[in-house]
Amino acid sequence: MEFFRIRKDIPFMRHALLLNAISTLTFIAAVFFLVTRGLNLSVEFTGGTVMEVAYEQPADLAAVRQVVESLGYAEVPVQNFGTSRDVLLRLPVQEGKSSGQQSETVLAALKAQNPAVELRRSEFVGPQVGQELVEDGLKALAMVIVGIMIYLAFRFEWKYAVAAIIANLHDVVIILGFFAFFQWEFSLAVLAAVLAVLGYSVNESVVIFDRIRESFRRHRKKTTVQIIDNAITATISRTIITHGSTEIMVLSMLLFGGPTLHYFALALTIGILFGIYSSVFVAAAIAMWLGIKREDLVKSGPKQEGDPDDPNAGAVV
Repeated sequence: MEFFRIRKDIPFMRHALLLNAISTLTFIAAVFFLVTRGLNLSVEFTGGTVMEVAYEQPADLAAVRQVVESLGYAEVPVQNFGTSRDVLLRLPVQEGKSSGQQSETVLAALKAQNPAVELRRSEFVGPQVGQELVEDGLKALAMVIVGIMIYLAFRFEWKYAVAAIIANLHDVVIILGFFAFFQWEFSLAVLAAVLAVLGYSVNESVVIFDRIRESFRRHRKKTTVQIIDNAITATISRTIITHGSTEIMVLSMLLFGGPTLHYFALALTIGILFGIYSSVFVAAAIAMWLGIKREDLVKSGPKQEGDPDDPNAGAVV
């Protein structure tokens, strides 16, 4: 399915050097902010108090969040748990206060707003649990990266695997850089979004690499740069349909999903936009600079009948 077909190849690789220089600077800036500011880790990673409260009527999450923020807790996750009357709160550790003191203070403030509120449970999530989540998250990220490299190396060639992994890590580090610079809360939901972006970005790279392989088979007279430009141009309509429909869904979550889904959708939005960019200008350009050629993807053999660049194609002998 295509919305439109572009007849003339767009010279994407003509600007590859400039755009990759910008990408490199953006990548360095993201690493700088990650090192100097660090991530604003959520309760799941740092430890804290988890409270579950119940109301007689469906809870007004905005009002509950306002009460919690008035106590000095900024951007505390407040969400329904099970039913619309049950509310789950995750409070970060406060210096000089125990978990019990925190829950008592919050419960008193909530009762001042609505005396019918009832505490169902309150428990402390220790830093050890947070450390395990960090380690498991890093292990998951490493396994995804290794799996992608093995898959691409078998399906295409090692040059394409290296190019795709560099492009995907470029996306991940830039997402983390945004969260470090603005000090947005980094939660398990955001980690899930980062892993989703990895798969989403590599899918776009695979589509472009597949089209490059097809173009190498069809156009034997063209140079590598011309082949890459032709492959990317041929996938533009598909990219607009796929990423456009996905971005509409993600923006819906970002605008209407509320605070619970806000940072998850924000990470996906950044990842999708940079995923398109990196697949076209980073992955393809790095593969080009690594010296990809027709022999990397196509076995040598007699010319195929109907080759558009073969002067003798279709000739009757």
